[in-house]
Amino acid sequence: MSDQIRNTCPQTQQQVIDTYFMEHRAKLLDIAAYLDRIDRGRGENPNDFRDVAFRKALAVLSSSEPNRAKKILELFSDYSDEIPQSAHGMKGAMGAVRQVSGVRE
Repeated sequence: MSDQIRNTCPQTQQQVIDTYFMEHRAKLLDIAAYLDRIDRGRGENPNDFRDVAFRKALAVLSSSEPNRAKKILELFSDYSDEIPQSAHGMKGAMGAVRQVSGVRE
């Protein structure tokens, strides 16, 4: 990681760990519980686009590359200029972008 990216936080790395570790430990446990619930669910894996995006985000999170938050946000972002239509009481926002034949819908 370059010093330009690395030295943008006013805290030391140890201060960041001391301040935020417990909060983020809890978030990781929430994610683990969510994945366990999916594993215990009945039926076959539905290959849901949101789950696919979530697991791709976990891979980005596990990398040592810089700008992980930006990459994950982009993974979940919909850059289309179409107005989402309501369907079955839903407002259109799904939290991830549905892929259609390898193209973002």
